[in-house]
Amino acid sequence: MKLVIVGCSRRKRDTATPVPALDLYEGGCIPQLRRRIGHLPGLRRQVRILSAEHGLIDADQPLLPYDRVLTPGRACELRRSTGVVLARYGTPTGVLLIAEPPYQDIVREHLRNVRVRLVNDPRDWATASVVLDTWGWP
Repeated sequence: MKLVIVGCSRRKRDTATPVPALDLYEGGCIPQLRRRIGHLPGLRRQVRILSAEHGLIDADQPLLPYDRVLTPGRACELRRSTGVVLARYGTPTGVLLIAEPPYQDIVREHLRNVRVRLVNDPRDWATASVVLDTWGWP
């Protein structure tokens, strides 16, 4: 199984009703990812979002907007819980990690034995899209 891990964004949909995480975030490349695979349940299940508030979550985890910055202390807390979450899904055959370096550091140690493609700029959809093309994702 291939896995996309994408960092959350500051910009979020304005809603008073919880919406799936993939539908909440409006920044970075999440809108493009949503347009590409949002209508495909099988691929949505292969997307995780790394949230400063909620940690590593499924694309369909219902969320409300929040405002939390990733501090070094929070990153340390998330580093511990992320390993547990990743272990639940089994070892992926490849990971596309689209996130700024502080978010990458949270998951990197848990992906040592996995081929990881890094996209350091969460707005770099062109690079992320090429990786998805090589995976055969529509």
